[in-house]
Amino acid sequence: QVQLVESGGGLVQAGGSLRLLCAASGRTFSSRGMGWFRQAPGKEREFVAYISWNGGGTYYADSVKGRFTISRDNGKNTVYLQMDGLKPEDTAVYYCSATKYTYYGGSDYYTAQTYRYWGQGTQVTVSS
Repeated sequence: QVQLVESGGGLVQAGGSLRLLCAASGRTFSSRGMGWFRQAPGKEREFVAYISWNGGGTYYADSVKGRFTISRDNGKNTVYLQMDGLKPEDTAVYYCSATKYTYYGGSDYYTAQTYRYWGQGTQVTVSS
């Protein structure tokens, strides 16, 4: 069992930065891949970024590549999403998630079906 709690969202002007945190509880956190997804009003939830269980692999949606950075600290049971160069189209509720299987090494990290555990979300609003 893994429980996830996001924080760090807020209101920021275009071009600004935010750092999201995802605090995890549960003994298997360090053996699970972690993803960030987002959902804007009236839109489907979409993949943002993924980091493998040991931090050795990271992947990003094209829309955030070069602006967002995902990282993790397994000693602190925390995953981070550093968001720079924010744009109004980044406005959404951001969710962190943990993979269904431990030591996940597949390539379906961009699909929600790969994940079993989800946080409650944190709102990010970017004003123009």
